[in-house]
Amino acid sequence: MVFPGVPMILENLLVIVLGLIIGSFLNVVIHRLPRDESIIRPGSRCPSCEAPIRWWGNIPVFSYLFLRGRCSACKAPISVRYPVVELLTAMLFLAVKMKFGFSWVLFVRDFPFVAALVAVTFIDIDHRIIPDELSLGGLVLGLLTAGLEPTLGWTGGFLGALLGFASFYGLAVLYEKVSGKSGLGGGDIKLLAMLGAFVGPTGVLTTVLVSSVTGSLVGIGWALATRQRQVLGAAIPYGPFLVLGGLVAYLFGEIL
Repeated sequence: MVFPGVPMILENLLVIVLGLIIGSFLNVVIHRLPRDESIIRPGSRCPSCEAPIRWWGNIPVFSYLFLRGRCSACKAPISVRYPVVELLTAMLFLAVKMKFGFSWVLFVRDFPFVAALVAVTFIDIDHRIIPDELSLGGLVLGLLTAGLEPTLGWTGGFLGALLGFASFYGLAVLYEKVSGKSGLGGGDIKLLAMLGAFVGPTGVLTTVLVSSVTGSLVGIGWALATRQRQVLGAAIPYGPFLVLGGLVAYLFGEIL
């Protein structure tokens, strides 16, 4: 317990509010990091008219509802993704808190991990890239804090990262030799190594299984809907499926 004697409902409320605030910041990261822009300065601006957003326009979820999804200056529509990212982050923060309990470890390991995965998901959807700042930075964090998770330990974190990297790297090399085409991207390889540092070796297997099944189902559905022969090509990034698989392993344990 971080704050002994604090009722659980207040713990949950604190976690939700924190998740909403971090989610609001992640919207900035998602927009600016792939563009090599500072995530600190300048302050938040309307993407349409570049007008600075005042403090009351930066309140997570509430501001979007209050402004009816439009910029207060130019009235241009604001993407619904902004409150979605905020709500998703808050729900995931609450999920890891319910899973692991309310302790200081959440703030140095679990919350940063979840925040990085949310940013990875939406950046990969938009730009088909996974920034090293998130994947390699998350890998370092996972390895350094693996010992804080008793069921994993530093050995489990290291082996998970090694298995995650080696399995996808080997698969990518094999695919390129057989087909003569590039298969998995380097970002996916580094992302699975990062996930392995948090979920361990057996968690990597769960991650790969879940991501493969869900990715294939979505890819087939996409191909049928668009009448494209390529199931998982450039149209559908694989990173979000790895994130989903990693979260399943992280929150619900190994299923293999």
